[in-house]
Parts: sequence; structure tokens; C-alpha cells
Amino acid sequence: MYKVFNNSEIITEGWYWVLASNKLKRKQIKAVKIIDKELAVFRTESGEVKIFDAYCAHMGAHFAEGKVEGEGLRCFFHHWKYYSNGECIQVPCLNSLVEGFASVKSWKCFERYGMIWIWLSEKEPPEAFPQAPELEGKEVFSVLGNKFFKNCHPNVVMINAIDEQHFHSVHNMPNTSLKMRAQIINRHNIHFHNEGKVPKNNLIYKLFGLFYKAQWTYSLSYWFGNLGTVTFGPDVLHLYLMFALRPTADGKTEGQAIYLNEKRKGFFGWLFNWFIAFITFLGDQYFGMGDTKVFQTIKFNLQRPIPLDKTVLTYINHLEEQYFTRLPEATKASTSQITV
Repeated sequence: MYKVFNNSEIITEGWYWVLASNKLKRKQIKAVKIIDKELAVFRTESGEVKIFDAYCAHMGAHFAEGKVEGEGLRCFFHHWKYYSNGECIQVPCLNSLVEGFASVKSWKCFERYGMIWIWLSEKEPPEAFPQAPELEGKEVFSVLGNKFFKNCHPNVVMINAIDEQHFHSVHNMPNTSLKMRAQIINRHNIHFHNEGKVPKNNLIYKLFGLFYKAQWTYSLSYWFGNLGTVTFGPDVLHLYLMFALRPTADGKTEGQAIYLNEKRKGFFGWLFNWFIAFITFLGDQYFGMGDTKVFQTIKFNLQRPIPLDKTVLTYINHLEEQYFTRLPEATKASTSQITV
């Protein structure tokens, strides 16, 4: 058994998707469970998103039954109020509170690409938020795609996009058309680049090859073993697909697709952005075509690797270097999830 890869007994540190930003209005609170974490996600009166551990430090009432006041949250049961950093700042029946009287865990969170994200680690997150490398420093237009469930661990789902063999066997690509090269960026991030050229063994591929100067545009950037972007498409128009994954308590996958492109100005720019999002959606459907049934039945166990598995093994070895925490025994035994 690997220390990190495909291990449902641990959580790798990283950014994990929580819910769509438009599902959380001002002064609204949502109850969410991510792996072993029961959370209260709320939007303050100023519009900021905050995430607390779900239960009040007094008697354990769930914050989702409370209400947002200003930049804080008041528990329904005894009206204890907590500021956005999780510190208790008011108990109605007490005239004053000593510093550090009570507090709850306040998690680092972030809004980007139309999603709310949580940083599941006690360490500081990297300065750069995950993105498609070609969009770095650019204003990004994003559209949420489909949510999905896979009956295997997120690490196994992520292997699919870099598995050269399955492009030949499942998607009917010629054996010479995809040659992946790995590049480790840092502990959190690894890139995969295609160096395979467009085949010329039939008329369709010859016509398709007119849109590429050298090789297929197909590259991936993976973070934390649970979040990745795919860059694909002809040289004149690259498309960007992000797939955000999170494990369930029993080691399955909840996923969210996100379509990205460079934001263009004006009404016609807006129309073009939506058109590109639709084209990316079609590409997303292609990537999933034929693979879904595999993820519902697979029991991953790589016993006899061959040369074409080199990229997969590089990813596994990189993932083994990730920071992680172990799940409590009680959580590993539970399979219940709160979905949003």
C-alpha cells in the first residue's frame, strides 16, 4: 500500500472545493461535510466567505441553525457570538470575556472560478492559487461544469488524463500520437506535457494536423493530488478545463468540472467567452466518454508496470511527497456525507 497515493486513511493538504459561490448568499449559512470535517460555511454582511468548524464551543449546537451578524456568527442555542477569526466575542449573560475565553476553528478559504475553496492544512498555503499555466497573470472567465461522483479515490481519477495507454485502447488514438513528459514544479505541483505529433495515417488526421505546428496541444498541471487543469485544442485557440476532486470519507470521489478561458471585454467578448465555454464542455464530454464505467468498478492495483506507465509512476512518486494528515478511526468507519 502506498503511503499517500490512493490511501483513503489520509488527507493530503491542499485546496478543496466546497460549493458554488452563487449557492451562498449574504448572511446565509450552509452545513457542509468534507471528508471528516463538519463545517459551517457563511457569507458575512460585507460579502466575505468564512468557514468554521460546525459546532459551538459551548454545548455543541450546529452553527447552521444560527445567524450571521456583521462579520461574525451567532449561535442559535445560547446566542454566543464569534468573530470571523473564530474567537468568541460575546456571551449575552456575561458582562465581559477574558481573552481566549472560547473559540472555534476558522479555516482559510478563498473564492475563485465561481467556487468556494477551503485550505485543509495547518501550514500556510502557497502564494499561487492553482490555475492553467497559460492563464497566469490574466483575468479569467469561468463557468461551472458538471458535478460528478466516481466509485474510486481521486488519485485514481487523476491518473486517467495522463495514462497514455488508455488513449489508444479507449479513445482509439494511434500509438504514436501521445508521448507525455513530466516536469516537477515544486512539492505541490507537477506538469505533464505532450510531445507526440499529430499522426498522418489517414485523411482526417492530415486535415486535423493543419491546426498544429508541431505536436498535439495537450498538457496538464496537477496540484495536491486532487486538483488539475488540462490545456488542449488547436494552436489558434487553446481550451482550459479544471477538474476539482475531493475524497469522501470512504475513499470515493466527488468532483466538479470548471471551464476557463481568458476574459474578453465587451458584449461580443462576453458572447465569445460563453462560446468557448461550450466548446470546452464538448471537450470535457469527450474526455469522459468511455471512462465512466471503469471508475465505477476499478480496484486499482498496478502490479506489472510497462514503459508506457512511466508517466503514471512519476505522478504516484510525486504524490508520495505530499504533506498529509491521518483520518480519525471513527471517520474511516463512517460513510455518511452531507451534500450541497
